[in-house]
Amino acid sequence: MKSVIVTAFVISTASLFWSGSAVCAEHPSNKYPTSQPPSAVLHYAIKAEKMGLTLAGEATVNWQLGENKSGPTYAVTTETRAAIFGKILDANSHGTIDSYGLAPLQYDEKPRTKPGTQTRFNRETKQITFSISEDNYPILGGEQDRTSVVWQLVSLARAAPGKFVAKSEWVFFVAGRRDAEKWTFTVEDKVTLATPMGNIPTIHLVKAPPPDSKDQRLDIWLAPGMEWYPVRLKFSDADGDTIDQQLDQIKTNSTTEMKESKP
Repeated sequence: MKSVIVTAFVISTASLFWSGSAVCAEHPSNKYPTSQPPSAVLHYAIKAEKMGLTLAGEATVNWQLGENKSGPTYAVTTETRAAIFGKILDANSHGTIDSYGLAPLQYDEKPRTKPGTQTRFNRETKQITFSISEDNYPILGGEQDRTSVVWQLVSLARAAPGKFVAKSEWVFFVAGRRDAEKWTFTVEDKVTLATPMGNIPTIHLVKAPPPDSKDQRLDIWLAPGMEWYPVRLKFSDADGDTIDQQLDQIKTNSTTEMKESKP
């Protein structure tokens, strides 16, 4: 029974990074103003509903800004753990920061029960390639991976908070493990979330699947009073399976724990 539960949870958690269709109908390249948030380590509590099972876990996201001889850099490392079973997924993205914002160089994903994969953004040949697929896509500017796109969205919101109003849309070209496609985030509304860190005012955005599609829906709640960090993410499949990820702690370079900042 243990193997069934952990396999279900690994499949569920791996689906956080699965966006659906392998066919790329559009390849947007949008240049938005960006302002990256301060480096931080974010801890989330996870509740998953998969095949009638309720599964608990946690995720740690380490967001770091840096600098090298070529200029500013970023790195995001995500580690997901399930109760009893330990670490079940690593997903990492690193790259530089250019005029489009985050510019990934490589995205790595390693589920507990599957071989690791690499998605590479070759800035010299201007090609996106995959270790488990022969697909490739040109780099036009602004392309993201499934980990970096959340932080690119945060960076856009910080640079232009007044534009994150209801029904506004933010479009990206996002690469996963074996292919890439267009993702559109739409601002839904403002909502105050009750979280383990207290009541937090947020902006709710949705990446909805196309009509009549079985692709995954992604809901994100960003907190303007907390550097626009993502305080909740919810992944929903067409069959009703969900993964709900809620922030319960933030550690920054300057503070042990960040609370929601008051205006």
